[in-house]
Amino acid sequence: MALDKIPFVIASSNKGKVKEFRNLLSDLPLDFIDQPEGLNVEETGKTFEENARIKAIAVSEKTGFLSLADDSGLSVEALDGAPGIHSARYAKSDKDRVYKILKELEPFSNRKAKFECALCIASNNKVLLEVTGSCEGSITFSPRGKNGFGYDPIFEVDSLGVTFAEMNHYRKKEIGHRGNAFKLIKSELEKLLLSLKD
Repeated sequence: MALDKIPFVIASSNKGKVKEFRNLLSDLPLDFIDQPEGLNVEETGKTFEENARIKAIAVSEKTGFLSLADDSGLSVEALDGAPGIHSARYAKSDKDRVYKILKELEPFSNRKAKFECALCIASNNKVLLEVTGSCEGSITFSPRGKNGFGYDPIFEVDSLGVTFAEMNHYRKKEIGHRGNAFKLIKSELEKLLLSLKD
């Protein structure tokens, strides 16, 4: 552990997500630590915010370190907000989830959708910071692009005409739901880290 860095756990076992979060926070004095192997936190919340809170507190209690958790997902207007908080469990694999959404949307002309990301930072059973970011768009008729993960190949960002999977990491970071949530939380996290060093 670097002497001038603060131990920081990203509460996720999703390697794609962990990599994205580390990139988003790479310029902060954080010593990234993996979530404990085999730790599965049951997401019993009814909103993205509640689930992020549950995960951040559980991982912080288990490790004794600052913990950042998110709950994020895709809400499709014509499907009454589905998959929503069930985005990660909507089908067995990323590919299956993508095709399930496309199949369910076949009868509808409305393809409006929104990605949301709730972030929570906790320490010792206490919530320190919480924010929610979003990105508006629509569902394409077929997957496009090779970057990203999850629903990225079928989510086209409003006014840009490209999917998340057609963007490079930097562009997605700039306009995506996680990027927007991190913009909201980053300055607060910087202040928090300074106060912890005092």
